[in-house]
Amino acid sequence: MKATALDHIVLAVDNVERACRFYERVLGMEPRQERPGKWSLHFGANKISLQDARAFPDIARDTVPGSGNFCVLTDTPIDEVVRQLSAEGIEIVAGPGERSGAVGTILSVYFKDPDGNLVEVSNQLKNI
Repeated sequence: MKATALDHIVLAVDNVERACRFYERVLGMEPRQERPGKWSLHFGANKISLQDARAFPDIARDTVPGSGNFCVLTDTPIDEVVRQLSAEGIEIVAGPGERSGAVGTILSVYFKDPDGNLVEVSNQLKNI
């Protein structure tokens, strides 16, 4: 078997409504209710499913809020990302700094969502 792409990730959250509001406000993601009580966040061709920590199915029962760590790319310059996060009262826990991304060097900042998940927002840098 060979993996070919990432379809979606799942974040465990304590409060699905709060998570939807946060990701819509801070990162411009679109919350969608896939079926009653099942929400996801959409951006570009990507999806983050939200798992209510109080209602885990058997296969995800050991997943806990705050254990997520993921990176999204943006065309917004990192200095503007920093300004927007500051305006929202969101503390940057690391960065800006260069890191290795999936296809090259990225310039990133890190912050926590309301559940403590670590969110990295990055600019793709041109490789020289």
